[in-house]
Amino acid sequence: MISNFKSLTIIITAIAIGSLISTSTSFADEQKSNTQIIPIDGTIGIEKTVVILHASSDNALPWGFVEGKISNHVSDYPVIIQIYDNDGEAVHFAQSNVEEDGTYEYKFRVLSINDGNTIKIFDGDYTVNIFKVVYLNPGSVNLV
Repeated sequence: MISNFKSLTIIITAIAIGSLISTSTSFADEQKSNTQIIPIDGTIGIEKTVVILHASSDNALPWGFVEGKISNHVSDYPVIIQIYDNDGEAVHFAQSNVEEDGTYEYKFRVLSINDGNTIKIFDGDYTVNIFKVVYLNPGSVNLV
């Protein structure tokens, strides 16, 4: 059995690695996305972006993340993130708050180490749906 001190050390190390990853340049290649806007009313709509997440089988990093900046976001609406496997089965759902400048970030585990055993939470290709509430015509709306 692993001691509490060793468990705490592993958790702190994982957090430190995650912090380094989030402040460094991305290891992922620039990828194409598919975006569509679904109007809700005459003022706002839902912007749906679909991207592919590839978790390499030789990945040794514990964290993955979804981040972005929305230029015409509607205040008080979070970003919704849905991750599906190749069979279309739901794997992970989350939401992230949007900052005043329109930025958002959501971190999630892609692998875990428990008692010395590595568990791959994500391995292979996944479809990621990102939903953002946006103004349809931001120039014509009073953004108070």
